[in-house]
Amino acid sequence: MEGRPDRREDAMHADVTPATPVTPLDRDVHRPISVAELFTIGIGPSSSHTVGPMRAGFDFAQRALGRDSPPVGVTCDLYGSLALTGRGHATDTATVLGLAGWEPERIDPDDAPTILAAIDRDARLTLGGTLPIGFAAGDIVFHPREFLPEHPNGMTFTATLTDGTAYAETYFSIGGGAILRKGAGITAINIAVRHPFSSGADLLAIGDATGLAIADIVRANEEAWRSPGETDAFLDAVRRAMSACIDRGIAQDGVLPGGLKVRRRARALSAGLSGERPGGNPAEVFEWVSLWALAVNEENAAGGRVVTAPTNGAAGVLPAVLRFYETLIAGANAEGARTFLLTAAAIGMLYKKRASISAAEMGCQGEVGVACSMAAGALAAVLGGSNRQIENAAEIGMEHNLGLTCDPIGGLVQIPCIERNTMGAVKAINAAYLALRGDGSHIVSLDAVIETMRQTGADMRSQYKETSLGGLAVNVVEC
Repeated sequence: MEGRPDRREDAMHADVTPATPVTPLDRDVHRPISVAELFTIGIGPSSSHTVGPMRAGFDFAQRALGRDSPPVGVTCDLYGSLALTGRGHATDTATVLGLAGWEPERIDPDDAPTILAAIDRDARLTLGGTLPIGFAAGDIVFHPREFLPEHPNGMTFTATLTDGTAYAETYFSIGGGAILRKGAGITAINIAVRHPFSSGADLLAIGDATGLAIADIVRANEEAWRSPGETDAFLDAVRRAMSACIDRGIAQDGVLPGGLKVRRRARALSAGLSGERPGGNPAEVFEWVSLWALAVNEENAAGGRVVTAPTNGAAGVLPAVLRFYETLIAGANAEGARTFLLTAAAIGMLYKKRASISAAEMGCQGEVGVACSMAAGALAAVLGGSNRQIENAAEIGMEHNLGLTCDPIGGLVQIPCIERNTMGAVKAINAAYLALRGDGSHIVSLDAVIETMRQTGADMRSQYKETSLGGLAVNVVEC
């Protein structure tokens, strides 16, 4: 499980664009989505390449253990983007942890190296945490030149059973840590929300008819899943996790794992700003915002505890803009933070319904671009913006991220990913204030920009969609 393949060599020897273009899985734009689906607390460095595969491995282990004949061995084949950047994104180790019965919400990131070392040493893992089976590094197989037709992030698990038969399942990691099992489709959720919406136009129409702000529309819908008090508790937990990630990232020092020898910068940047409180020197405001985003994404790159918002690769944007609100805006309070997260979730839901938040499908416009759009709308909301100003801010946040590629050097979520979050946070703040200077009327709607992002992602060559076979990934020599 050690080492990383040379992506420049892969790029020279093959155009990985599939002979048959990968077709995104069908999405039900009317399926209700909860804030708990947009914001999950897990581990880095990637929601689609780490969190998703861990969940897939866990799910397969439970299914294999439920067969009439017990498993004696398990293999996993990784395809497409999961294979091309899997080592740098810890896909292989995350898959092993999932098979061993660990879930991203439950595992302590500090314990993972010890668990993995024991599996390597003994050539055995405890499937689902209950059944010891033989397992070696070679049981994770990478297929970098092969894409499954349904999605760029495909993986197939095969269990050998004691009766000599095999049991296999294929999964797709579709972004934000969400997974789909082949053949199961998107599970129909028999939940009726109070204010169903599948577009920005729907949100505005509901607001006009009811007088509700976008955050209140989402809050009302969440009652289909849990009580208002439970929703507040969930939002508060997300806010605490985001804040803790910032503080933890600022406190750390040293070199990030993976071989690029990227040094953490948040601690030094914080020390350089420590003479001024945030906002004390207006010229330093964006440096503080950049610090907060940098801290989160350095923690993510190190495999730390982060909130997918809406993905791990873009995990720093929302926390940085939320702290901007909490630190620099007079009157900021806990209810405002909840409004921020509920508004951001509404916008994120639209991207999940109508396009994708997977960089393997959309490029980084689907990650940092979406996070920027969410944060822009959320900040406009807590600054007193109308629904139309919020929608405008979200549109501006994406409009100026269209075409953003995903080209991580060495397949690691480090360069340009960490700095890209600082840019996304600053851009979100700018978008919010631009929207608030208007009356909410604008020519390009949020729905139009989401559809444009979808079309742009569909047209983008696979080299620029989380394969590390184009862009900076091949034009910068790894040190």
